[in-house]
Amino acid sequence: MAILKSLTFTTLPQPGANPTLDRRQRVIERLEEQKRLVADPNYKRTIRTSVKKDGVKNVVETQHRVMPWWRMTGNGTFVFFVRASQKTIEFEKGKAGIAVASLDKLPALIDTLITAVRNGELDEQLAAAAKSAQVRKAKKAA
Repeated sequence: MAILKSLTFTTLPQPGANPTLDRRQRVIERLEEQKRLVADPNYKRTIRTSVKKDGVKNVVETQHRVMPWWRMTGNGTFVFFVRASQKTIEFEKGKAGIAVASLDKLPALIDTLITAVRNGELDEQLAAAAKSAQVRKAKKAA
C-alpha cells in the first residue's frame, strides 16, 4: 500500500467530441490529398469498408477519385478554392478563390492553408459551411 500512497489519483475525463477540431482535421486531410493530386494527377483516395457477405465480415478497399480544388483561368493562372461540407468556403465576402501564378506554387499555398487551419484561422468559415450543410439536410428530410 505504500506504493499506491505515492501516486496521485484523479477522475477520468469524459470522452466527448470537439466539432471544431474534427472539422479542422477533415479539411487538413483533404488539403493533404490535394497536395498528392498536384504531384500525381492519377492519385485516388483509398476507402476501406466492412462488407458482410454470407455472415462473414470482409474488409474491402475501394478507390475514389479526388476532384481538384483548382481551376485554370483564361490567362493561364490558377484559382484554388477550399471545400468543406460539400460547399466552397469564402475567405472574404464574395471571394472564395485564391489566385496562384502556376501549378508549381500550389503545394506551398496548400501548406500555408494547412497552417492556417491548424491555427484556427478558418474556424468561422468551416462552422458556417457545416451549419449550411445541416440546414440542407433538414430541408431534404422534410
